[in-house]
Amino acid sequence: MTTSTLGTALITGASTGLGAVYADRLARRGYDLILVARDAGRMEALSATLSAETGRSIEVLPADLTDRADVAKVEDRLASDAAITLLVNNAGMSLNGGLLDSEVSQVEKLIALNITAPTLLAAAAGKAFAARKSGGIINIASVLALLPEMFDGVYSGSKAYLLNLSKSLAKQLEPQGVRVQAVLPGATRTEIWARSGKDVDSFPVDWVMEADHLVDASLLGFDRGETITIPPLADEGQWDAYEAARLAMDGKLSNREVAPRYREAIKEAVAA
Repeated sequence: MTTSTLGTALITGASTGLGAVYADRLARRGYDLILVARDAGRMEALSATLSAETGRSIEVLPADLTDRADVAKVEDRLASDAAITLLVNNAGMSLNGGLLDSEVSQVEKLIALNITAPTLLAAAAGKAFAARKSGGIINIASVLALLPEMFDGVYSGSKAYLLNLSKSLAKQLEPQGVRVQAVLPGATRTEIWARSGKDVDSFPVDWVMEADHLVDASLLGFDRGETITIPPLADEGQWDAYEAARLAMDGKLSNREVAPRYREAIKEAVAA
């Protein structure tokens, strides 16, 4: 195998979709890989292909990230393997329906996979990378983090959580030499749609991005030092304005007094 100068990237959800494309692109950049997903057979096939084409060392680590014991296995690897320099938190799922018409078990599974697992893996990686003053964490969120009124609020809420987590980790870790990026895809052609009973082709054709285009743009954003990368958003100024409006509330969201628009009405109600 070719000697690695970039270290090893650990990618979750690596058997298909965005995870498989990240595996391809990162191997060709010079990373060795640890592929994490439930489907060992598909990962073995991907590993064989990429090893032959790139000469990288590629390990398959089967794990069900809705299972706490399997998550702990991956956490331990991130904490103990000094060769790992990049975590791609890509594994995720959506519901076939919404909160009010989904089985409780499916909601719990989504929370475990979309929130609990990436949080614990980011914590393990973040601690290890901070100690070495280098490394990177890429969290795959979604544009639905910004559009909770569209589609299912459980899924979009899980992605808003990842967006917030990424911003917080970036502030904490980047001064220590660790890069953190949240990627917000729009509709992208992957198997997540079919797995949740949806048809991606029901969207307008100009809404749906191909997975390789999404990953290529996201990695370019990572190279440029972007904390938030939104590949389908043409006008970056819209995001900048959104962030500026949000940050303008800093220092105004906590006060010993309720806002006047409530205070005057409360006085009138009490006096009545």
